[in-house]
Amino acid sequence: METKHVVVARVRDFPANTRRLVEVDGQEIGIFNVKGEYYALRSSCPHQGAPLCRGRVLGTNVSTKPYQMEYAHEGEIIKCPWHGWEFEISSGRSIFNPHKVRVRTYDVTVEPPEDEEEDPSIPMYPVTIEAGQVVVHVPVQRR
Repeated sequence: METKHVVVARVRDFPANTRRLVEVDGQEIGIFNVKGEYYALRSSCPHQGAPLCRGRVLGTNVSTKPYQMEYAHEGEIIKCPWHGWEFEISSGRSIFNPHKVRVRTYDVTVEPPEDEEEDPSIPMYPVTIEAGQVVVHVPVQRR
């Protein structure tokens, strides 16, 4: 499947536990840096189309044994700003019904800049830096 590559940010400008919102072909996509791993979700809640990726990023309660709950997965869950539906950022699966309800996900990679010589932010002397770019891969829609 053909995809469109959209540069989101430089790695050094996209710290852990933050997000970026981009628009691709009229569709908002949220890109998340969760503890150094990058994920992308369509910003449309399957319940009623709310801008999902503008919701709060938090954890969720999990059952540790009967009648006991524990708060876990801090920073790994996105909560819909309209009605509170929760989804795993890494998979797009809903917390309440992971086998049937999910949000579309997109592949994300970290790639070197296309033309390092034209990038004035890269020093011309030996140093250790992160010069990669976070790129989301969105399928091209044929019209």
